[in-house]
Amino acid sequence: MFEKLAFIEERYEELTKSISDVSVMEDRTEWSKLCKEHADMTPIVEKYREYKKYKESIEEAKMILEDASAKDLHELAKMELDECSDAASLCEEELKILMLPKDPNDDKNVIMEIRGGAGGDEAALFAANLFRMYSMFAESRRWKIDIMNTNETGLGGIKEISFMIIGQGAYSTLKYESGVHRVQRVPDTESQGRIHTSTVTVAVLPEVEEVEVEINPNDLRIDVFRAGGPGGQCVNTTDSAVRITHIPTGLVVSCQDEKSQHKNKDKGMKILRSRLYELMQSQQHEKVASERKSQVGTGDRSERIRTYNFPQGRVSDHRIGLTLHKIDAIMNGELDELISALTLHYQSEKLKEQ
Repeated sequence: MFEKLAFIEERYEELTKSISDVSVMEDRTEWSKLCKEHADMTPIVEKYREYKKYKESIEEAKMILEDASAKDLHELAKMELDECSDAASLCEEELKILMLPKDPNDDKNVIMEIRGGAGGDEAALFAANLFRMYSMFAESRRWKIDIMNTNETGLGGIKEISFMIIGQGAYSTLKYESGVHRVQRVPDTESQGRIHTSTVTVAVLPEVEEVEVEINPNDLRIDVFRAGGPGGQCVNTTDSAVRITHIPTGLVVSCQDEKSQHKNKDKGMKILRSRLYELMQSQQHEKVASERKSQVGTGDRSERIRTYNFPQGRVSDHRIGLTLHKIDAIMNGELDELISALTLHYQSEKLKEQ
């Protein structure tokens, strides 16, 4: 690993010079490519340099301890040796994680789809709550949200919603949110005060470019219809809504949020490409992942991943056994603690596979 790190540092220094070279900057495409490579290497090189500093301090402390004439410094050197040894070990573990093969989708924007499951109106209301939660989290990261399609209920709930989150690393941050989210609470319509259990499914898809998934136009059936939903201009007045069916797979995508038929079709194609990409990936994974199915926490959308218990004020992620008693903060988009714990868990699982 350290031979590879030394090579990465050498390459990093070459890139630092190249991206500052005026002649290289003239070719914007090549310069952008080099800048991205440089940015990807930066956290690895910074951590490697931190590791090397600790190793240097360890060697200096050892030299002092071996010097019989410097006995008055031995106690300080021993403390320095212990502290730097612990820090170097921690750096080494962090470097192992940084050196893991990177998911090619990590830097992409993300398309999220939230659908009410079991529980009727209460499930639809919680779907709306989850959309608000992810929206507030995205806003805290200064990411942009683009709603692609919504199907609302008359009570303020959402039967289903598709939206894109545009921001650096959005997919790497949110990819572990796929699955069944369960809510336990007393609905506003419950007169007896009984706790109901409802479910909502969340799908997290990387945005996919046209070149990554080739779609034959002959494989598509495109229908237009009048947008539905409660109120709003242009609802039920123009044939602006679009339904796209991918005949070979049977995948169906509908978009009606835009007034323009062309814009709805464009958004629908983005969702379709991402779903087809996910389908292709899952088929590839199934060929090699039969033994993984016995493991807890695969991130599959059919798996119940999290419970939001409002009476007890807790959120429990079942994949990693984490319970946080801060449901109000989480529902207001404070997801960092959950996401960090999930990311660390899955990185540790990948390390075991190395």
